[in-house]
Amino acid sequence: MNKINNKAISVTVIGAGLAGAEAVYQLIRRQIPVRLIEMRPKVNTGAHTSDQFAELVCSNSVGSNLPDRASGLLKEELRMLGSYFMEVAYKYRVPAGNALAVDRGAFSREITRYLRGHSLVDFINEEAVEIPEDGLVIVATGPLTSPALLKQLQNVLGKKQLEFYDAVAPLLSTDSINMNVAFKADRYAETGKGDYINCPMNKEQYLDFIKALLEAERIDLSEMEISARKKFFSACQPVEIIAESGVDSLRFGPMKPVGLTDPKTGKRPYAAVQLRQDNLLASLYNMVGFQTNLKHAEQQRVFRMIPGLENAEFIRLGQMHRNSYINSPELLGPTLQLRNNSRIMFAGQLCGVEGYTESAATGLVAGFNAARIIQGKEPLVFPPQTMIGCLLNYISFAGHKDFHPMNANFGIFTAEEGTKGDVRKEQIIRQARRCFREFFDQL
Repeated sequence: MNKINNKAISVTVIGAGLAGAEAVYQLIRRQIPVRLIEMRPKVNTGAHTSDQFAELVCSNSVGSNLPDRASGLLKEELRMLGSYFMEVAYKYRVPAGNALAVDRGAFSREITRYLRGHSLVDFINEEAVEIPEDGLVIVATGPLTSPALLKQLQNVLGKKQLEFYDAVAPLLSTDSINMNVAFKADRYAETGKGDYINCPMNKEQYLDFIKALLEAERIDLSEMEISARKKFFSACQPVEIIAESGVDSLRFGPMKPVGLTDPKTGKRPYAAVQLRQDNLLASLYNMVGFQTNLKHAEQQRVFRMIPGLENAEFIRLGQMHRNSYINSPELLGPTLQLRNNSRIMFAGQLCGVEGYTESAATGLVAGFNAARIIQGKEPLVFPPQTMIGCLLNYISFAGHKDFHPMNANFGIFTAEEGTKGDVRKEQIIRQARRCFREFFDQL
């Protein structure tokens, strides 16, 4: 067994994404040496563009920061637990209204620099094609796990992996946005700072855009197309798929104009495309909710029909890719250990959570519990009344009829019979905070 600083390496983390990076941090902060295996850039995923750890692919937003939202409650718990992901995210925060968004490049570089240079991390830049036979193993290879490792996981798990399809939104140069047409504003003037750039449309422009969007050529998925359409994760639906459900579907989705007033007309636009700052220099903006599977030439043609984007310079165009996840309810317990092989743990989107913050949360739990096992302690089960515990309970609940990846949300909490709406949400938040404080005080 390898050693670092005369300490035996007893934990291997496979994957240096958000979950893997968080798991490694939780181990080394407790002085436990870790072997970290990451295949990029030697083996690319088709979605990642750099060799950095914890690269954010789809968006630079990590969800709502409001304390009365499920995502905000999850962030609150992670910060109390000393999440590295949260520490770096706030360090490189960029304006995004009530959401937490980061400068992607600076965020990833900071995490890469710290973990690769740490004396307790043995970094191996190779593709993992099998599960190590010694020590504890945390598999955090994400939804773009390599085919070779997926094949090995099928042998280990005895189950064929499930899969859905995810899409990435375009990224464009700020200088190429026509601010004579577009305007800065937050929805409902949330912060009053104008964190978003809004591209307004009248009815005629909107209908012309929808027609062009629906008629545009898409990337051919060949024999996977039929099954893929059934497996798009609801929160990352390609914009053209949303448009298929009705002419007004985008006006009630990512192009909703509510809470916005065009200062040039003094009125609410018929529809609006929002752009969110993507880096600290504010030189890049991403198209909010515009994940897509259109061919690249078609994206440029159709998206330049959006008022204000007539001459848009696209730094990155949208794309769709396969996302894989295991059947966690049959395979994992709430500690993220395999039910039939407790030395192997899973974390991140591969275990059935969806979202950046959620992935980091499972990485924290896996690292936290691996450390406890090394220290001769029992791994902890987080109370299901907390946000973290609720997510873990969801992915490990054996009673699912049809398991799908899940974001943090209040719908997966239990509440007293008869409560609903805001009363139910307030009750859940109070209960979650109380239970988490009690749990945290015992750590």
